[in-house]
Amino acid sequence: MPITRIQPDGLTKPAAYTQVVRTGDVVHIAGQTAITQDGQIVGTGDIDAQAEQVFRNLEIALASVGATFAHVVKITTFLTRREDLDGYRRVRERFIPSDPPASTLLFISGLAHTDYLIEIEATAVID
Repeated sequence: MPITRIQPDGLTKPAAYTQVVRTGDVVHIAGQTAITQDGQIVGTGDIDAQAEQVFRNLEIALASVGATFAHVVKITTFLTRREDLDGYRRVRERFIPSDPPASTLLFISGLAHTDYLIEIEATAVID
């Protein structure tokens, strides 16, 4: 089965990993953080702003393979502060209002940059 690696326009282009990897009908999206295409962190200290950027980044990644949130079967969310849970859920509901995917939520001590409050990775299946 061929493996396709994609660095979508609209996302940063890291040298150390690939943003989107497709194997057949399965799409793996690397953990997305609140960072713009040009490397700027959005919403320092603001979970709503950061979650919004993360979900926008996930949309870009999904679109690169012709998918939407309806194709997402699993998400894993990492939060650094328990008090951000409600803000994360509010934003998530706007992007995934019904038929939610399987989900894991973890509270962790930190992410790759000290200003990141949230990171989400996803798996999608394209029919």
